[in-house]
Amino acid sequence: MTASNSTSIRTGTARLRRPAPPALVLVAHGSRDPRALRTVRALLDQVRERRPGLPVHLGHIELNAPLLSDTLTALGAAPAVLVPLLLSRGYHVKRDIPGLAAAAPARARVAAPLGPHPLLVDALHTRLLESGWPTVLDHAARRTAAVVLAAAGSRDPDSATDTRRTARLLAARLGVPVIPAYASAATPTIDTAVRALTARGRPHIAIASYFTAPGHFATQCATQTPWLASAPLGAHRAMTDLILHRYEESLTTTSTEAA
Repeated sequence: MTASNSTSIRTGTARLRRPAPPALVLVAHGSRDPRALRTVRALLDQVRERRPGLPVHLGHIELNAPLLSDTLTALGAAPAVLVPLLLSRGYHVKRDIPGLAAAAPARARVAAPLGPHPLLVDALHTRLLESGWPTVLDHAARRTAAVVLAAAGSRDPDSATDTRRTARLLAARLGVPVIPAYASAATPTIDTAVRALTARGRPHIAIASYFTAPGHFATQCATQTPWLASAPLGAHRAMTDLILHRYEESLTTTSTEAA
């Protein structure tokens, strides 16, 4: 056997023995609205298209199949990274998802939630433009326009902290005030935020839908706009970029919570 043949065999063997990357498990909340599941599956397809060699799976916390517990059981002992399709810290990120990971046979670590992050601001900005937000605001328009960042809401103070951070990033992008407001469990409400901005002489108020997918809260918030309302973040390319970023980040940081 020649030296070149021996080298080729060793190289081929090394390639065969190279371990597969940990699976990416996209963790969605779950919803009774069928549009939510369609959105999540579209994101899943985009992730698979971007990373064809990466095992990608879906798991729901509740309401939809497959449930996260079933997905983790099916993975067996294979390593996985759970990427929450959630926009801030809260009970699901801190308790539910790590608890399900710890109880499963899969060796799983939990990535950070998607927000806050500048990529979410990219998606929010795009959705606002699609809804009719001006591409360029002159000085007069900047004095009368504002945005309410409509989020689901949580009793966890860290969730509100994360949402406020996103609001500040979006305000810096748009050049107008952005007030976070919530559909439930936190204040201010959407209506309160709209009235506060109106009282400050800003009648042109847009609702920026800070939801991953259509659903009851997103629809409810949109009806309270005095001007225009954007669609949820959905299967925006920035969302796919962020999902993969959180996955890679979890593999390289020591701060990721492991189960």
